[in-house]
Amino acid sequence: MEFDAPFKMLELRDCSELHACIAAAPQSEWETNRLRQQTFDVHYQTQSLVMLFISCNPWPQAEIYREDGWGRLASAALPLMREVIEQHYEPGGIVLRAMAAKLVPGGIIKPHVDAHPSFRHAHRIHIPITSNAKVRFNIGGRPYRFEVGKVYELNNQLQHSVMNRGSEDRITFIFDYLPPTKRGQIAASGVTSLW
Repeated sequence: MEFDAPFKMLELRDCSELHACIAAAPQSEWETNRLRQQTFDVHYQTQSLVMLFISCNPWPQAEIYREDGWGRLASAALPLMREVIEQHYEPGGIVLRAMAAKLVPGGIIKPHVDAHPSFRHAHRIHIPITSNAKVRFNIGGRPYRFEVGKVYELNNQLQHSVMNRGSEDRITFIFDYLPPTKRGQIAASGVTSLW
């Protein structure tokens, strides 16, 4: 969603349970679902634990469905997602996507704008789980460092990219929240409420 800044910093309570849940995932789970990498070529060098995803071709038809990561992530992620939504957004919308995304050491996400209409209408929330001093998130041509323990809404209508020049993984939990004012613009089926 577009707004007048590269990102917004949001408040959140402790996310250590989500961190522990993601840290416990074996490498085989990160490699199971390649849908995001195959759908969006800029994410080719990433790995994902996908909890929710959306099939939306043709737009505005949409089906939201649970993926393999639901079993691992839902119990820790849902309370945090609910808290972010209740504190910062109008309730009554729907979550279109939710996942943990890993950028391995040396990996890059090339400069891009999230072009699909679903990205223009939804709030894209990032909760950093792990990072290192050599990770740079570039938005609108400027580098930023997203800190673990904080929450950010990304202006995904500005060109953005990520590079991990460190020796540790960079893992972020990401979810897209479509507010009720935008919900009427799509015909969604599948998972429409998370709580």
